[in-house]
Amino acid sequence: MAFDLRTIYAMTAVACVVLGMLQCAAYFTGRFERWLAWWSASNILVGIGSFCIALRGMAPDFITVHLGNVLTVAGCVLLPAAMRIFAGRTVNLFHCGLLIAVLSLPFVLAFDAADASLGRIAYGSALFCLLDLAVAWESFRLSRNEGLHSAKLAAGLFVTTAGIYAIRASFAVAGVLGDRNLFTGSNQVHVWMALSALVFLMLRSMVLMLMAAERTSTQLRDAAHRDPLTGALNRGGLAQAFDSLSAKPLAALVVDIDYFKQLNDTHGHAAGDEVLRAFASSAAGELHTGDLIARYGGDEFVIVLKERSLEQAVATAEDIRLAFTASLGRLNRPLSVLPTLSIGAAAKTSGPSDLEALLHKADQALYARKRQGRDGVDVFRDNVLAA
Repeated sequence: MAFDLRTIYAMTAVACVVLGMLQCAAYFTGRFERWLAWWSASNILVGIGSFCIALRGMAPDFITVHLGNVLTVAGCVLLPAAMRIFAGRTVNLFHCGLLIAVLSLPFVLAFDAADASLGRIAYGSALFCLLDLAVAWESFRLSRNEGLHSAKLAAGLFVTTAGIYAIRASFAVAGVLGDRNLFTGSNQVHVWMALSALVFLMLRSMVLMLMAAERTSTQLRDAAHRDPLTGALNRGGLAQAFDSLSAKPLAALVVDIDYFKQLNDTHGHAAGDEVLRAFASSAAGELHTGDLIARYGGDEFVIVLKERSLEQAVATAEDIRLAFTASLGRLNRPLSVLPTLSIGAAAKTSGPSDLEALLHKADQALYARKRQGRDGVDVFRDNVLAA
């Protein structure tokens, strides 16, 4: 079955413009962040650029050669920019515009003749290959940093399209894609490559929307397991996270903020909220990857330490106390009531993990610390409490 290359360019133009308009409408619902606006602009620009190129031989060269390719470059540059924004990284609009101008210059200066299609194809395909690899890298970073499974699929699709562009560039240099005029003759190799690119373009768009849906689902699930004030896990989140830990040595710290009620009574609940956030932030800074921190009550926190002995847990507890004291000095308000930390520590060296049993032991150590004057660390060791 034979396909016409001009028809495929026109199909690509329609598909990209329609997709971009749908994304634009979705963005204006207010449910999506501005990455979708950039992605929408990317598709619309590529679509208009493809439509201009499809008019080759029927419209002036300024439209079909210069404008068409410049718009296509602009759309392809905006796609990795959209992915950077999706990943929470900053994008400078001026730098994007400058990059588009620089990358478009060869289409205007070096490959501007109507019959220089092979040069434009070789340069453009090499450029689009690099831009797709940039998107693949951003997708890989997302899969690694956020655990998005759809991001791995996106990375694979963009690597595939980058490969298609690389092959297309090499074929153009070797003269496999026909003569120097884009739509003369019927080069089926070029036609099938363009058709494959169109199919992958649609697949990529679907996967990118899957990424947005997966992230939203992950954020909702994470929000259900976290304390909204401090960002620490709540009880349900701690129980779920603890179940995923291996049966390696574990230690637990039960932390109580001393004089917290007096702090609230004296300075108000806003100050108390600042202190809670200061504790959660300073404590998290002393933990290792895989450790857990949860808000267990009003001013009580639980910390689970992976692969730590009781002695190491005590050292970590002391580091947390020092970090918390330092964080209080960075608050924007002076405190006449200075809270301290009472901490109970317990450890499990072997056998199955039992969160409640471990916390019960650490809780006993905490109350022993409270009876002895607060502001310190006590440990539970073989039914004997030690300070």
